[in-house]
Amino acid sequence: MGRRLNHDIPGSDRRVTAEQVEEKGWPALFGPALASAPLVVEIGFGRGEFLVDLATQAPDVAHLGVEYSTKRALKLARRVARLPLENLRLLRARGESVVEDLLCATSVATFWINFPDPWPKKRHLRRRLIQPRLVALLANRLIPGGSLHVATDHEGYAEQIDAVLAAEPQLDNVYAPDPWRSQVSERLPTAYELEWRAEGRPLHFWHYCRREQP
Repeated sequence: MGRRLNHDIPGSDRRVTAEQVEEKGWPALFGPALASAPLVVEIGFGRGEFLVDLATQAPDVAHLGVEYSTKRALKLARRVARLPLENLRLLRARGESVVEDLLCATSVATFWINFPDPWPKKRHLRRRLIQPRLVALLANRLIPGGSLHVATDHEGYAEQIDAVLAAEPQLDNVYAPDPWRSQVSERLPTAYELEWRAEGRPLHFWHYCRREQP
C-alpha cells in the first residue's frame, strides 16, 4: 500500500485556482508589490526545483508554476510553504487550458517548458504538448521580445518540437543558425536533466522570442 499524501500546508499556501484567477486576476493574486511585475510561467514543473530556483533568484518577478499532477502540485506547495517566496504561485491545471483561458495577450515575459512527456507511442502523438495551436497561443501571450524556452531528451519529440517552433511566424530563433543547442551554460538544470545528462542522453534546448514587430 502506498503512503497517503499529507494535505496539510505548513505555512503559506502558494496555490491558486482557475476560479480565483478568473474572479480576481493575476495582479490581485500576486499582491500590490508584484501587480505590475513581469510574469514568468513554467508549464509542467515536475519536482519543482527549477521553478523554486527561478523564483528565488528573481524576487521582483512574478512566477507561476502550472502542473497537471495533483500529487506533484501538493508536494511542491508543502515544500515552499515555509520559504519566503511571495513571488511564487502554483496552479493545478492543464497547461493548454491555462494558456488559452487564464493568460491574456502580451502578458507573459517568459515561458519555460522543460522535458514535457514525449508520449513515444505512435497512437499517442496527438497528446504531446508542443503542437502548432499551443505554440501560436504561447507566442500571442508573450510580450514583444518575450522568451519561450523548451527542452526535451527524446529525439523523436525533438524533431516535432523543432518543426513546430520554426513554423510559428510570431517567433524568432535566438540560437539561429543553430536550430537548437545540446547545452546552455547559463541555464538552471532540473533534477531530471542532471540524471539524463549523466546517463548520456542527448538533450535538446530551444530558445525563441516573440518578434518586436508583427
